[in-house]
Amino acid sequence: MDYAQRPMLVFWETTRACLLACRHCRASATTQAPGGELTTQEGYHLIDEVAGFGRPYPILVLTGGDCLLRPDVFGLAGHAASLGIPFCLSPSVTPLLDAEMISRIAACGARAVSVSLDGATAATHDGVRGIPGHFAATVAVIRDLVAAGVTVQVNTTVMSGNADELADIAALVSSTGARMWEVFFLVEVGRGQGVGALSPGGHDDVCNFLFDASRYGFVVRTVEAPFFRRTVLARRGGCPPPDSALYARLAGRLRELLGPPARQPSAHTAATRDGMGIMFISSTGDVYPAGFLPLSLGNIRSQPLRDIYTGSPLLRDIRASRFSGRCGLCEHAGLCGGSRARAYAATGDPLAEDPACAYQPHPGTGEEGPRPISIGLDAGSARTTPDACLQADATEAGDGRPQGSGSGWANPALRPSLAGRAPVCLPWLGEGLAQREEAGQLGILTGYAT
Repeated sequence: MDYAQRPMLVFWETTRACLLACRHCRASATTQAPGGELTTQEGYHLIDEVAGFGRPYPILVLTGGDCLLRPDVFGLAGHAASLGIPFCLSPSVTPLLDAEMISRIAACGARAVSVSLDGATAATHDGVRGIPGHFAATVAVIRDLVAAGVTVQVNTTVMSGNADELADIAALVSSTGARMWEVFFLVEVGRGQGVGALSPGGHDDVCNFLFDASRYGFVVRTVEAPFFRRTVLARRGGCPPPDSALYARLAGRLRELLGPPARQPSAHTAATRDGMGIMFISSTGDVYPAGFLPLSLGNIRSQPLRDIYTGSPLLRDIRASRFSGRCGLCEHAGLCGGSRARAYAATGDPLAEDPACAYQPHPGTGEEGPRPISIGLDAGSARTTPDACLQADATEAGDGRPQGSGSGWANPALRPSLAGRAPVCLPWLGEGLAQREEAGQLGILTGYAT
């Protein structure tokens, strides 16, 4: 898919109304919808414009606020279905989401429904959601949706207050029958300011843990953590996880709860990021690069959606990886590129480096030569790159596999096989990598998250 021409995911904030008041809410949602939200007819027109991107159609996510507080949500969903647009729903767990509503959702044709679960205990989850008893209600709703035949994605926002519960949340995802676990890495916008994000080293620990969790029967995705892709590449290439206390606790607890992993990793990644394969439409029609990056690029009431996406100078810079700081130097800029939302929240510049990433890049020698690889982290983490993970020297075997003692430089022979994606430094992923990549069979480059 050419992300310069069409997005993979279009998020529409159908309303800002929500009966919850979550501590980390991006939208700072209110119980009553503010004035000026898109009308039903404008919503139908928006869906038509999503179809205008052509096949394969982007996936349309009807979110909020609480999309169930929009009276016409099932009519809008039906219109998307009639056009063949795949769509998902992101409701809040409130008394509206009862057995009758679950039946309607199961019958509406949604590809998936996401439900937020931000703790493994009532104390943690209810503390985030602000409503006593919400944890029990959420787990019950997930089970009821699964029982009704709905594909369920559990959403979790990771922050300092719940990081140590991630293994227990993973066990809940597994036991409820949810198919996907999407982990949001906190961006301090809206009510999320001051909630408590992890350190860069903590983010790396969580990414490594999530790779482990993806071996227990559910798909793992991340939001605002594109550096997860680097972790996936490294771990698939045989690099060991970090030697850190948080990772050790999470990995040990995961095995304690679910036993040794019995499946291949299902850690989905795609070379998307805010504004590159992703776009967000607010309840009033403003178009943003992503929901966590509140920089308006235009409004669908006055401009065609396709023109905004393809023509925005900011989005063109994002898609061309024109970043500053470490992200601008990084050999993984195309595959990762950092969270543009977090860069903006931290500095006011959406093209700045992502402060949550622990990685220290090794600037390449230019497109004419190889780029170095490092899985090392920030100096404060005292973690180093194992020799086994370093790419071998430019001397190669006849099949294209690098040989030598390992100089720390990426195999330049792999570069042609990655044409169309950013030049990335790959640890050696086994025999026939280049051939599998050319055939489009490298599954770790598929998925739907940022």
